[in-house]
Amino acid sequence: MNYRLVGRTGLKVSELCLGTMTFGAAADREESCRIMDRFTEVGGNFLDTANVYSTGVSEEIVGHWLKQKKRDDFVIATKVRFPMGDGPNEAGLSRKHIFTSVEDSLRRLGTDYIDLYQVHAWDALTPIEETLSALNDLVRKGVVRYIGASNFKAWQLQKAIYLARQHGWESFVCLQPQYSLLCRATEYELLPLCEHEGVGVIPWSPLRGGLLSGKFKSGEKPEENTRVGANKEVWERNNNEFTWNIIHVLNEIAKETDKSAAQVALNWVLSRRVITAPIIGARNVAQLNDNLGASGWSLTEEQVRRLNEVSELPVSYPYDLAAETQQRRGRDPKELK
Repeated sequence: MNYRLVGRTGLKVSELCLGTMTFGAAADREESCRIMDRFTEVGGNFLDTANVYSTGVSEEIVGHWLKQKKRDDFVIATKVRFPMGDGPNEAGLSRKHIFTSVEDSLRRLGTDYIDLYQVHAWDALTPIEETLSALNDLVRKGVVRYIGASNFKAWQLQKAIYLARQHGWESFVCLQPQYSLLCRATEYELLPLCEHEGVGVIPWSPLRGGLLSGKFKSGEKPEENTRVGANKEVWERNNNEFTWNIIHVLNEIAKETDKSAAQVALNWVLSRRVITAPIIGARNVAQLNDNLGASGWSLTEEQVRRLNEVSELPVSYPYDLAAETQQRRGRDPKELK
């Protein structure tokens, strides 16, 4: 497993991050521990969870496993934002909810510090200054090492970075956006912003909920016991010619490289210049082993080009103008790698 720096920090993380959303849901405690054991066997040190995953159970499972390990060997990330109860202050990014949530997460994780504490999404009801000030206090207190954001729009992230700089507060060191061959709108503004500001990128759903795993075929409905089959909205939104064209090329390249379609899709994300570590999730060790095969090799330039072309999204102003400007400067705007 290779390691990469998170943004402009000195923090080194494995180039694949283990997502734990399945823990306590699709994977019970025993299987979850086996998944974490296997991930760390190959050098993985970066685990991502959230307080809302299985309403705290995911954090508890990670904490149970972490007790048997050397804590400082791992980079543990968790998140705050979504409801953890029915009370009026049990959701959002207020100082009150953040302080309560970090104490609860520390207890469930069985640790006295969190390496990366991320806001799970923007909170329109709470001034961002209040959120950033509270996060800054947590870092100064020593219970949080770094802070990050997830699911922000570009203007939201830039505003947060500017305010942190203006006030001398800790700033977000990474962004956790959705990004995959089936979700490339992230390239319009978010990835260039992260590159410009030195913010690490930890993409979630790099296989688009399993659609890019190679298990599904056009004209065949997915089984209900799969993640895609259980999420009708994802299936209905993506069951189209655009998706199947991408999967067709994925399968072609999988044969050429003697890899699985999932490994090719993940390797494409890994190949992008601004990416720190895509988040891989697994219901069992077998799924994890397949995902781990995305590391340690590289697609050819020609294979990357084919994947870029088949997954390219049509754009209008001002993004088409920006693309033309980049091309005139001799830089391919599609190649964020």
